[in-house]
Amino acid sequence: MVFHFLGVLTVIGKKNSRDLLQRIEEKLVEITEGTTKILVPKKSLDEKVPPKEPAFFNPAAKLTRDFSILAYSAFWEDFDKPKIFLDGLAGLGARSLRVANEIPDVEAVVANDINSDGLNIAQDSMKLNEISNFDTSENEICHFFGSYSKKGKRGSIVDVDPFGSPTKYFDCAIRATMHGGMLSVTATDLQVLHGLSKRSCQRKYHGVPIKTEYSNEIAIRLILGCLEYVAGRLEIQIIPQFVQHDMHYYRAYLKILNKPGQKEQLGYIIHCKSCGSRKTAMKQEEVCEICNSKLDVAGPLWVGQLFEKEFVMKMNEMIPKLVVDKRCEKILEKCVLESEMPPTYYTLDEIASKMQKSPLKMKNMIKKLQDAGFVASPTSLNPNGFRTDCSIDEIIKLLS
Repeated sequence: MVFHFLGVLTVIGKKNSRDLLQRIEEKLVEITEGTTKILVPKKSLDEKVPPKEPAFFNPAAKLTRDFSILAYSAFWEDFDKPKIFLDGLAGLGARSLRVANEIPDVEAVVANDINSDGLNIAQDSMKLNEISNFDTSENEICHFFGSYSKKGKRGSIVDVDPFGSPTKYFDCAIRATMHGGMLSVTATDLQVLHGLSKRSCQRKYHGVPIKTEYSNEIAIRLILGCLEYVAGRLEIQIIPQFVQHDMHYYRAYLKILNKPGQKEQLGYIIHCKSCGSRKTAMKQEEVCEICNSKLDVAGPLWVGQLFEKEFVMKMNEMIPKLVVDKRCEKILEKCVLESEMPPTYYTLDEIASKMQKSPLKMKNMIKKLQDAGFVASPTSLNPNGFRTDCSIDEIIKLLS
């Protein structure tokens, strides 16, 4: 089905008239995600890089939105406070519309953006789905969250999904999240988080990355570390529930408590590029204790858990009740297994390269480690990765 986006035309000269007319005639198509009908620009589906006009929509991010619906459903299932969803950067409202339409008993969903075209499209999608608990707001994100920052008005789930880094919104987003509520954030500035510009990363995230086989985990821990830094200044505790990496997205879901954390969660990842050893530490170190080589240090960053086991299990239980990508179940099963595992992971290719052998199959690697008395599991962050409490020199000895 094809729609035409209708807006209010104010003619101020020929050029403005042509530009406005082009926007008005922008073709929209109806798609379905989950059980929700969403109007999106046809170009978003046809072009490799989705255009930002009249509103940005990335069809490849459907898996990420599926995980959002699972996470929010799990979080709200036994929630005894008002179910209010605040979307700070809604675009054309895809995530907000799905929350309003697919999750039962949500009192209010407010989709905010500074792009009025996107919000008009969202309102048309709302009518398609006959949703009554959905509203829009056209405001700068921090002003929007500021209007919900007082006790009694805060959201029980607050979402920040920007282009690039989310760090400049952390303060206002945390303030807009109620005690016991959830904050979800997205980062897409992968070049910064992966170490292309360490100075830029330090300025934005208060920590520096290093390039390793598990750079995506370091990136996630830098995001969480910055959140912990900002929350600590506000005497707020954050508790990560679930994290996800898909293509150029990093996504984290955290529980927010209006009390200071009792345990220090900011530290460093110490990595030796010579022998491949790695560990977390509360202080920086310079020399590898295995091979005496110079160490690389990432951080300060989050050194605590990435997954709350019971929460991830509850997400998995939501799958039969919702319409989501079949990949979600397998990914969540890995998350459950790795939820109590040590930080950082190895890859099969990395170990094979060290030993100059062909890589083992994942199930064989896990079995060898477990049979030797070590804990081991695959990781959801890399199909070729596994977590274990066995050091790399012990792994090589075990496989020799």
